Formats: sequence, C-alpha cells, structure tokens
Amino acid sequence: MTDPVRISIACHGGRGHTARLGEAVRAGASRVPHTEVTSVQVDRITDQDWHRLDDADAIVFGAPTYMGTASSAFHTFAEASARRWLTRRWQDKLAAGFTNSGSMAGDKAGTLGYFATFAAQHGMLWVSLGLAPGWNSSSGSEFDLNRLGFHQGAAAQSPVDDRTGTVHKSDLATAEHLGHRVAKLARTVVAGRRALES
Repeated sequence: MTDPVRISIACHGGRGHTARLGEAVRAGASRVPHTEVTSVQVDRITDQDWHRLDDADAIVFGAPTYMGTASSAFHTFAEASARRWLTRRWQDKLAAGFTNSGSMAGDKAGTLGYFATFAAQHGMLWVSLGLAPGWNSSSGSEFDLNRLGFHQGAAAQSPVDDRTGTVHKSDLATAEHLGHRVAKLARTVVAGRRALES
C-alpha cells in the first residue's frame, strides 16, 4: 500500500482532559505504518478542516460528556455536518469515539451512543473499543485497560475540580488502544477496497 491511510480526530477538547484523550488516540493511530493522522478542533472548524474530514478514511469523534451527552460545541459541529449527510460524503467511512466526564460512570454511555447514532446517520461503520472490561475482579487493577468498562468507545474520568488536564494512565492507554485499532481496521478496509477496484 503506497498511499497513506488517513485518520481524522474530530474533537471538542472541553477543559483539556478530552483533548489529552485525543492526543492519545492520535499516538495510537500513528503507530500503524503508512497512516496519516490529523486533528480537527470542532469548535474552531475551518473549510480546510471540513475537507480533511471529507478525505479521511476514518473519523474518530471526541467530546466531554456534559449532562449526559456530548458538549454543545460538538452538537453544533454535528448539525453543521448536514451538508455532508445530504450528499452522503462520509458514507462507509469508519467511525469511533471517546469521551471524558467527572464521575466514574458519568452517563458517558449516552455520549458514546450519540456518537454511534451520528455516525450511523452518515452511513459510517462504527468501530467498538474491542476490549473486555478491566478492573472488575479481585485480581484487577485501576491500571487495567478499559478500567471503566465501556465497550462502544474509549471513556475516561477526571475529577471535576482538576484544572491541569490530568488524565488517568489507564484511560490514556485505552484511548491509545482505540486509535491503534481504528487505524489497523482502516488499513485493512482501504486495502480491500483498492484490491477490489484493481
């Protein structure tokens, strides 16, 4: 495969914790050879950013969970994507998601479910986290991957009074796993499409 596989991370960074997760997703995706990863800040999106998303083979959505769903900045971006929906521009791209909240559960499943529905409306193919839950037995540890036990995407917990953007090592490693998984699957899908077209 000569051309790179293109992954875009479309994220609202909130107070910094979710942005750190996005960096971990990027690091994981970048470990896959011949992968080009770009980041788009959805609250400051430009025409060039929209074109990056249009040209991506996979888009990973990220936002903090506020009041049981993604932040309003992400919702604004999602509504602005309606032109892409009308033209089916993102049809059959891979999609995945990540989020952060102040509580261990924090209703993050609502945000991940929202991302999956948003992707489905665009005709995208959802990539789950692909990990068993961690830290759910007496031999487990808070440093297990997927310590919070989510399956639809990568989830993190950060104290609401933290202003440093600190994210638990396990949550960062889980987000990195997600990025790596998306990039590997995107590489497989793109190679398959190119083989069928040749």
